[in-house]
Amino acid sequence: MQNADAYLPPGAGDVVDLGGMGVHFKVRGEQTGGSFAIVEHPIEPGVLVDPHIHQHEDELSFVLEGTVWARVGDQEIEAVAGSYIWKPRNVLHTLWNPGPGPSRILEVISPAGFERLFDHVAAMLQTPSASTEEEVYELCRSYGLSFDRSWLPDLEARFGAMRIV
Repeated sequence: MQNADAYLPPGAGDVVDLGGMGVHFKVRGEQTGGSFAIVEHPIEPGVLVDPHIHQHEDELSFVLEGTVWARVGDQEIEAVAGSYIWKPRNVLHTLWNPGPGPSRILEVISPAGFERLFDHVAAMLQTPSASTEEEVYELCRSYGLSFDRSWLPDLEARFGAMRIV
């Protein structure tokens, strides 16, 4: 890590929008030799992250503000500010913000590399086409990400319709 990379003031770092969930890059994998990456995710009310499994990465989320709900395997969690959520690789997980206010999490991704997917998806969403959704899912698969929407009917019944990102 170079001296210029040893400090990141509040608000610094590139930002992309995934349609209800932002990605604020704090530490990229290139800075850590691929060991880990850190991003902040502001999550709008009514947004749910599509339930998925990472083949290569573990994730640790720290709730910075608001409340998020998560399901990791068979465990469902209501996580308030100050809480941690561990999402190991090869375990189906999701998180959502049922509202009414915004929430924000700090996400540690280990090993790094997966954070690049956010840049690619955000670029695809800038100029959507009829095939964008399938292109995004194909890109996700190339990163070792698979999806399982079997939890969605139950979550929707209990929390109402949410925007899936």
